[in-house]
Amino acid sequence: MQQEIRFATFNVCNLAPPGMTFYDNLPPYTPEEYEAKLNWLAHKIDEIDADVIGFQEIFSQSCLRTVLARTRDYREALHAGFDPDPAIEPLTPSVALVSRLPFAAAPAAFHELPPALLARLARLDSPLRRFTRPLLYVPVRIAPHLTVNVLVVHLKSKRPDYLDGEDVTDPALSDLASLRSLYRRGTEAVGLRHVLDGLMPADGHAPLVVMGDFNDIAEAVTTQMVTGAGRPLPQAADMDGFSRRLFDSYRIQTRRDFSRDVGYSHMHEGVFNTLDHVLVSKEFHPDWPDAVGAVMEVLYLNDHVQLSLPQASDHGAVLVRLALHDATLPAAAPASLPLP
Repeated sequence: MQQEIRFATFNVCNLAPPGMTFYDNLPPYTPEEYEAKLNWLAHKIDEIDADVIGFQEIFSQSCLRTVLARTRDYREALHAGFDPDPAIEPLTPSVALVSRLPFAAAPAAFHELPPALLARLARLDSPLRRFTRPLLYVPVRIAPHLTVNVLVVHLKSKRPDYLDGEDVTDPALSDLASLRSLYRRGTEAVGLRHVLDGLMPADGHAPLVVMGDFNDIAEAVTTQMVTGAGRPLPQAADMDGFSRRLFDSYRIQTRRDFSRDVGYSHMHEGVFNTLDHVLVSKEFHPDWPDAVGAVMEVLYLNDHVQLSLPQASDHGAVLVRLALHDATLPAAAPASLPLP
């Protein structure tokens, strides 16, 4: 008998308390707007109905706890997250994780880029030292003898990265600002990959789920760097093509129905894209001989995106249904992480 476990990722779009200025070009929420957003989110989270949900664009974890208190099914759920550091400018939102399943160990955050990567970037005279939005790591026990290491991420957006005093109306400067943004997202993708290498042994088992807003499509270079696609295979253990790879759940689902495939999570200027992804390790790939489960189906809860309601998110939620096999691996110990 198979057991279904559901993972979801959801960019909620600027969850912040009323009166708080979170972006210079956006007015703070009024009390009425804030109440509408809380109620909408509570309803949407119940609709998602996942066992583990990763959230992005959280300016206040207290606000998220208020949302959970208004849900039907998540009032007793575990919550992991951290508020943005007000000393770092510009203020950027954080991520969070909510789980109806127990944590196998204490959650942790990655704020700084990995030291090994910083040493290499130093040769490029790079000013980057931190993730724009820190990574959240939570080991979740999805079955009595099975722990999954979960990372919730939100990589740098495509929004142009202007320097102080630059003229935002100058097309040439706009090109440079967009290049800076791409460079930052690419650097964060490599930093995330360094973290993943520490969680994924070349041999052995370490079930892993990485989910969040990657701010790019699955085929983009930055996303592919995170998955490990195209990397050299120096060890014999890597020759099966699975070892340290991550896989886009959408591509490996076993119940994909092309007749109703409406997979997108974001719409901008009339263009539909999927920027939000749930990546899984080989343990959930249907073709890996020793898999503990398989991705059955990926659903996009995105009907609200086209409605453009003021209280709604501009992202759809991505829901992944995993089926665990009858015989599961012994519990994997939570990773020993080199935290800052």
